[in-house]
Amino acid sequence: MSSTAVLAPDVERRPARAPRRPAPARVRRLIGENLTAYGFLCGALVCFALFSWYPIVRGVLLSFQQVNFVTPAEWVGWQNFQTLFADPLFGIAWRNTLLFTGLALVVGFAVPFAVAIVLNELRHMKAYFRLVVYLPVMLPPVVVAILWKWFYDPGPGLFNSMLRMVGLPPLAWLNSADTSMLSLVLVATWAAMGSATLIYLAALQTIPGELYEAAELDGANLWQRLRHVTIPQTRFVLLIMMLMQIVATMQVFTEPYVMTGGGPEDSTVTVLLLLYRYAFTYNDFGTASALSLLLFVALGAFSALYLRLTRTKG
Repeated sequence: MSSTAVLAPDVERRPARAPRRPAPARVRRLIGENLTAYGFLCGALVCFALFSWYPIVRGVLLSFQQVNFVTPAEWVGWQNFQTLFADPLFGIAWRNTLLFTGLALVVGFAVPFAVAIVLNELRHMKAYFRLVVYLPVMLPPVVVAILWKWFYDPGPGLFNSMLRMVGLPPLAWLNSADTSMLSLVLVATWAAMGSATLIYLAALQTIPGELYEAAELDGANLWQRLRHVTIPQTRFVLLIMMLMQIVATMQVFTEPYVMTGGGPEDSTVTVLLLLYRYAFTYNDFGTASALSLLLFVALGAFSALYLRLTRTKG
């Protein structure tokens, strides 16, 4: 028995082909796309450098200089900070600012969340009530301050007229050191409540309905559902909104500037209002820059600590 072997012909090994070079048109297109992307990137960097980074660096330098834009700037070191610490209004301004922030957290943080919960439970006219809540945000802050200043007017003001109608004595809303700060907090809360309410409402609508159904089956009442379902499910949004509100209220300026001018008895002088006085009343831009640097460092340190603590707890 013979076997025949079939031999496969030798296959010549061809050399590996060199990678194709892109056509000239494709190369030009790629170069054009990259140049366009880098052009937009450079434009953004230039805008940030001119309008964000340069003012910050310039402000830090000004805080160590004597600057009035009349005579040449003079390097004075820590003298501007010593001037601030020796000013009795420096401590008063920080105390008033912290008081405003604390009252804003009690009033301005809880009210929008409660309004969002009510809007989330509505079954009819949802769009109308959302528009009504958001309308104050569309008004300029100065217009809001002037409007509420008339509301607080001790004579023909709206609020005192309503008090007289029910037989109550009028209040010195902005003319008393006991009520002036709370009056400003009410204005700021009303003006900014719309944005916070819509953010809370969006967060509430992401909560699965099954969680509320399970809580109701377990016999949970309204407060228990709010405590064990609503707040835990919106915790991240609440923490971020709290941080944003604290940073914003620490920079309050429009309401005390337009409505009280810092009075009565310096009870509404805030850090930014004192900064404005140094810059545009005393013509001392160096000390004003030093105060802005202190506020920047304080808010930056607080934000970093706040984010670290909330991240650890999460």
